[in-house]
Amino acid sequence: MPGTVPSPAPWWERTPQESLIGANLVSLGRRLRFAGIPIGPGQVVAMIEAIAAVDPTSRDDVYFAARTATVTRPEHRAVFDSAFNQFWRELMGAEPVALDAFVASSAPTDMPLPEVSKKKQQNKEASEGGAEQEKTVLAVSEADATTSEEDLEELEVPPEDVLLFSARELLRKKDFALCSPDEVTEARRIIEAMDWNLGVRRTRRKEKARNGRTIDPRRTMRHSIRHGGIPMDLKRQRRKERTRPLVLICDISGSMDRYSRLLLRFVHALGQGLDSTEVFVFGTRLTRITRELRKKDVDTAITNVVNSVEDWSGGTRIGEAIKTFNFKWARRVLRSGATVVVISDGWDRGEPALLGREMARLQRSCRRLIWLNPLLGAPGYQPLTQGMKAALPYVDHFLPVHNLQSLEALAELLREFQDTPPVRKHIPPPPAA
Repeated sequence: MPGTVPSPAPWWERTPQESLIGANLVSLGRRLRFAGIPIGPGQVVAMIEAIAAVDPTSRDDVYFAARTATVTRPEHRAVFDSAFNQFWRELMGAEPVALDAFVASSAPTDMPLPEVSKKKQQNKEASEGGAEQEKTVLAVSEADATTSEEDLEELEVPPEDVLLFSARELLRKKDFALCSPDEVTEARRIIEAMDWNLGVRRTRRKEKARNGRTIDPRRTMRHSIRHGGIPMDLKRQRRKERTRPLVLICDISGSMDRYSRLLLRFVHALGQGLDSTEVFVFGTRLTRITRELRKKDVDTAITNVVNSVEDWSGGTRIGEAIKTFNFKWARRVLRSGATVVVISDGWDRGEPALLGREMARLQRSCRRLIWLNPLLGAPGYQPLTQGMKAALPYVDHFLPVHNLQSLEALAELLREFQDTPPVRKHIPPPPAA
């Protein structure tokens, strides 16, 4: 109702009730800002003006008035809904009031109630025989009312990029399976913008260098001819360095359905920045999708992958898929000491002994073998499935791949790889049945 919510008048001209309600709205603005919405003092004033024109006891009226004044981007709508729902539940007493005084469930008894609240209180007393406690909508304690102007000044400090960074920081740690559609869209943008720089390998070929470790006899002799055959200075050379090839083998079975499409975007972004990348997917059979993922448009590439794979979201036979790779593709793609990355949750319907033998053969064929498991990021997870138990002894690095932070950790690990091979223990493969 007009007059119940304070207008943006100077604080010294406001009534005590208007100051209490204004402080509560400022606390709502602070909560939205902490949640990641770039809100400033101008939007807080606009929110106060909007709520002044509606019924403050109606949740829908307050919700739409506040959202209209504060939400300017579609991706912020889900963040606003979560923060507002928490705010309203605490305001109505459904949850304990926060200790940081964002909101309060009731006001002092000597404060005047809004007109709508007075009518509701009178009706309640008439029907129940009277009540001693009175609840005030959008009211906080008197101590919070004195700090409302400080809160408005505080809202002026953080720039928009800092607020967006806070929202992205929360998204980096959120599991892909728990992300909303808007958060998945933002995660896709972040994945596509990642810069992948894999470790390098030294080849046998040489190139000229100012401070190389070996002498370049050909360049030295040619340079000396210009000076009468006397070598004036020694030219040096070093071994060339090239990016180590990368082979990705991704699980697209039903148990990986929550992560498959988003991880394929990660694989697409990884392959676009590298020269020699091979990609395979498997469920019950192995399929090479390197050609489909070479499309620059990621949506077109993933559509082509889905159309070319026959066992999408089906069963899982990891051992048979790795065996097919070892006998059909390993000689073609595992050249120059490639790094192999297997992305799977380890749920396997095949024989564990077969998986163990093929993983041992795959480890001997590559320079480094990495297994990425999205379940590894869950608290208390242990690799107790038969598939993971059979594969783990032959894995050089066992890492999670459930959120953006884990992908960044993988990028850092690949970037830090040196040319020296990892130290491996000799574990004999399981005997054939």
